[in-house]
Amino acid sequence: MFEGFTLTEIDVGAVRLRVRHGGSGPPVVLLHGHPRTHATWHRVAPRLAARHTVICPDLRGYGGSSKPPSDPEHTVYSKRAMAADVVGLLDALGHRRAAVIGHDRGAYVAMRTALDHPDRVSRLGVLDGVPIGEALARCDARFAARWWHWFFLGQLAKPAERVINADPDAWYGGSPEEMGEQAYADYRQAIHDPATVHAMCEDYRAGLGPDRAADDADRAAGRRIACPVLFAWSERDDMVDLYGDPAAIWRDWADDVRTASVPSGHHMAEEAPRELTDVLAGFLAGDVAAVSDRPG
Repeated sequence: MFEGFTLTEIDVGAVRLRVRHGGSGPPVVLLHGHPRTHATWHRVAPRLAARHTVICPDLRGYGGSSKPPSDPEHTVYSKRAMAADVVGLLDALGHRRAAVIGHDRGAYVAMRTALDHPDRVSRLGVLDGVPIGEALARCDARFAARWWHWFFLGQLAKPAERVINADPDAWYGGSPEEMGEQAYADYRQAIHDPATVHAMCEDYRAGLGPDRAADDADRAAGRRIACPVLFAWSERDDMVDLYGDPAAIWRDWADDVRTASVPSGHHMAEEAPRELTDVLAGFLAGDVAAVSDRPG
């Protein structure tokens, strides 16, 4: 897994991140989603490494990265804090700017990095996600029925950790056939760590609090993403069903938005790695054209 890559831990200031990096060329950071670790990229990263320096960290709280104590406002697990981790990682590895690609929760970190540190992000890729503030502003019964886990994981009256830790395999799912044996083993070790489960819940609590507030503040101030943006969605997930034209949401945040679909379910890096790699490689090379048509 990740042949030719280095696996290490890097101090980025507030936390230490477990990171796998390899390849050569312009840097690209790949940020995983919930509840995965960086290993979700093991079928994509080596393909991109032929032309890029590829950097795959575990987000703070996930996998083998630090799990700092949470705070009452959940800012420790905010996307602003995680974006600062990305910048610290670039500093530690000697990169002034990088493309940042994020899937699921990682997409929110990638977006926040581009907004808070525009001089450090050359291109932004968001996979299967719209801004948290936009998603919550559009929340209706259908969203709540399909994405109810946002509110289960994010609430505090009856914390989700006790339920999840009773049987992490049943809650999170996954299989070695789907993910690859080594990636599955890495993921399974993570989800059986109660500290990781707590940190992942804190990620969602931050989403309902400081992350939404940050998005709403940027929206009110008219802040926009300065670099080219790729929005890619998995064809067997629910982005189009929920939002109709999710690319239109991203065009409210950036002038240069490119779109692409991937023939897979939600975990596209595991289910359709070749197709996803082609989309990412094209975007990184500047070959994915800006479009205005509705996806779907």
